[in-house]
Amino acid sequence: MAPLKTLPILIVEDDRDLREALCDTLALAGYQALAAQDGPAALQMLARQQVGLVVSDVQMQPMDGHVLLREIKAHYPYVPVLLMTAYGMVERAVQAMRDGACDYLVKPFEPDRLLAGVARYMLPSFPGEDVDVVAHDPAMREALQLAQRVAATDATVLISGESGTGKEVVARFMHRHSARAAMPFVAINCAAIPENLLESTLFGHEKGAFTGAAAPHAGKFEQAQGGTLLLDEISEMPLPLQAKLLRVLQEREVERVGGRRAIALDIRVMATSNRDMAKEVEKGAFREDLFYRLNVFPLHMPPLRERPGDIVPLARHFLNRLGARLGRRGLVLSAAAERELTGYSWPGNIREMENVMQRAAIMAPAEIVDVEHLYLPSSRSVPVAPVAPAASAGVDMKSLERAHIMETLAAVKGSRKLAAQRLGISERTLRYRLQQYREENDAA
Repeated sequence: MAPLKTLPILIVEDDRDLREALCDTLALAGYQALAAQDGPAALQMLARQQVGLVVSDVQMQPMDGHVLLREIKAHYPYVPVLLMTAYGMVERAVQAMRDGACDYLVKPFEPDRLLAGVARYMLPSFPGEDVDVVAHDPAMREALQLAQRVAATDATVLISGESGTGKEVVARFMHRHSARAAMPFVAINCAAIPENLLESTLFGHEKGAFTGAAAPHAGKFEQAQGGTLLLDEISEMPLPLQAKLLRVLQEREVERVGGRRAIALDIRVMATSNRDMAKEVEKGAFREDLFYRLNVFPLHMPPLRERPGDIVPLARHFLNRLGARLGRRGLVLSAAAERELTGYSWPGNIREMENVMQRAAIMAPAEIVDVEHLYLPSSRSVPVAPVAPAASAGVDMKSLERAHIMETLAAVKGSRKLAAQRLGISERTLRYRLQQYREENDAA
């Protein structure tokens, strides 16, 4: 039987009868099958449809299976490709595997062989998770290829990048492509949990360990047993707790707060940060030994402005997904809207893109989404916070930063949450900056 929830499988075959037979075989086994009669049709379908596996014939016109394979791996490196080849063409099939094919089937083959290949190679899909990672731009393709390569190992990964660049999405992508895919993926945002609760949240606690600990509690490390633990915004972790985290990572065992028994761990650890961690170490805000323990495999997520080739594909992806949720399928971007999106700098990265497309899906009166439905800050419909003036001889960067923060706060009517999102920093960092400004005013 097919999994409870699976992505569609794309069949690429120019023989109509065989194409229909393959689709019927998959449908009878509980899979959803999509069909394309040649390579160009398959690429068009991949541009608008997320799939879990491509099963393609090799001998096709005008684009054979080997060319199609290279195109798929160039634009969708995470999508597995299973080739079907005639007897006597096995040598080329072996070369195709070197080019990125996951396997090949020699024609004619029994339905069971096809279903076994599908079960082995197709991307998993879990309820409530969006497994699509848009990677059309070379910068993002390179990052994703590195992620897929390290996913097969248990190496600790430190993912850096600005807020909203998709660091957690890539962490989940690596988990799904690892040997731990069937086990839990547990994420904890180190900036979102108060310091006095973070230790017990991470490591767990025993009954009576502190006031309010009415029952024993398994922490995030234990909850991730056998799977992957993501420490999101690790740079926000207080220094005293960093020392305890280092010991857990070194010893691969955790002791609950108030407990006396060490619990052995079998987990893969990833961490993310929107800061320059090396500079945080230099400032003394982050332990050097912990940094090197986490930075086994560094992975940087480029901001959206540095991956322009992904802007329109991402916009289409969000528009399709959000439109479907609103009961508005078939929404499309006008050429002018696409140019407007490409010309925008996206300070809020992918998170901002999702918000913009949600507004567009709501505001567009018909199927065509035009410039006036985007409500980008560059348009007259959306008020923009004043931009800080360029630095001059009499103004230092610290003063400009303070002015920018205070102007952003004023623009969102004092909401620290909204201000932090606009500034691309955590709420904890914003609170720290505001406390600094208060102390400077008191000293003056």
